[in-house]
Amino acid sequence: MRISKADIESLAQFRYALRQFLRFSERAARQAGVSPQQHQLLMTIKGMHGRPWANVAEIAERLQVSHHAAVALVTRAQNLKLVKRTQGKEDRRTVQVSLTPKGEELINTLAELHHHELGRLSQILLKQLQSIGAAARKRGVD
Repeated sequence: MRISKADIESLAQFRYALRQFLRFSERAARQAGVSPQQHQLLMTIKGMHGRPWANVAEIAERLQVSHHAAVALVTRAQNLKLVKRTQGKEDRRTVQVSLTPKGEELINTLAELHHHELGRLSQILLKQLQSIGAAARKRGVD
């Protein structure tokens, strides 16, 4: 079964709303004095389930970048005093990257701004996701 014009319109609207959010996020990070990638790094660390740190492999995976790129990003953030590296307590080969107080303050400020913006876009995103999901179920794609 072919995808209908209405389905493509829903996909286009969803992508447009996502792009609006990403553009907002990029601008907010730059206005806060960090790059969008540094913001993503801080969010990755703060968002680790059950612990206040991430290792470089986890950062690379979450940001979908190479290990080398993740190391360089951590180094730049460390130079800005946003993160710190410590040796793992259980596995001394592991480098744990955690937020500094400055990094904590910055990510909390940016998260608050992002929650507000997602609240603004949520109705558009939900409507388009529901439409896309309904069309996929109709075609038998789950």
